[in-house]
Amino acid sequence: MKDTFKSIEAIRGALQAAPDPSAQAQNTTDAREATLTKPPGSLGRLEDIASWLAAWQDRAPPRVRTPQVVVFAGNHGVAARGVSAYSAEVTAQMVANFEAGGAAVNQLSKTAGASFRVIPIHLETPTADFTDTAAMDEDAFLKAFNIGANAIEADCDLLCIGEMGIANTTSAAAVCHALFGEDASDWVGPGTGITGDTISLKTGIVAAAVSFHLSETTDPLEILRRLGGRELVAMAGAILGARYQNTPVLIDGYVAGAAAAALEQAHPGSLDHTMCAHVSAEPGHRRLLTKLNKIPLLDLGMRLGEASGAALAINIVRAAADCHAGMATFADAGVTDKSD
Repeated sequence: MKDTFKSIEAIRGALQAAPDPSAQAQNTTDAREATLTKPPGSLGRLEDIASWLAAWQDRAPPRVRTPQVVVFAGNHGVAARGVSAYSAEVTAQMVANFEAGGAAVNQLSKTAGASFRVIPIHLETPTADFTDTAAMDEDAFLKAFNIGANAIEADCDLLCIGEMGIANTTSAAAVCHALFGEDASDWVGPGTGITGDTISLKTGIVAAAVSFHLSETTDPLEILRRLGGRELVAMAGAILGARYQNTPVLIDGYVAGAAAAALEQAHPGSLDHTMCAHVSAEPGHRRLLTKLNKIPLLDLGMRLGEASGAALAINIVRAAADCHAGMATFADAGVTDKSD
């Protein structure tokens, strides 16, 4: 998006005014799907993906030629509370690894033929510890949101978003607990591999922080500002920016899903142009997908983050588009269609 958001209210307005899917492209795709040389519905979800892709690309037939993978990185003040197995300095070290091409997502992006970009956001200035104050003021929130909204390449036809940030599963759990309620323990998981007393510490911090902030507001965007991190906010911005660029989105795992959930809770339908690439092994993610009414494309026990699941799912979406566009119709192939 060329224009940047100057207030949270402007983001609300953009969510409410967001473009609808193209009925013409979707209808054209659905009509062609019915004529292809296969029994109706025999490709299962691939048929649904092709229809979804056409609707949000405003293109029939749909295609996946220039996918983009973007990883946003941020540091969290709450990391100083000992909620992660790793120290905050690992965020910058992993950013360097991404830039050098040494991470899992670099390999998965190459395999999928996708461009890759990592965007660190003020790693030298972690968000505030959200246990007793807001993680970000409105200015920091808007800067991160606008970074995400403007991160999409002009020719991108499928966007994959992910993150890197030590302690960001603590942030994600807090956002989800604030948005959907239930017990803090329902949303807290091992993250980078913590166990025992550290899990208990993390759960207590999430519960106390959410109680503190819900006494001030229940607004979803304010919850994201108060309990999120810069990388979560940037992913939310990218999701909204993609909507205005006719670009479907693959959302990665738990942390990306938490960021997306704030948009959906702020304005239902804000995630219609997205699919969830996979369900993470992080326990709260499956619960979150149920809340969002999203069925993941993959269930492989992954919990790495860094857009790895989204990058892996690119070829599923590409396969759906290529099958739809490349298959012959019954008439073209001279194959007798089913009897009435």
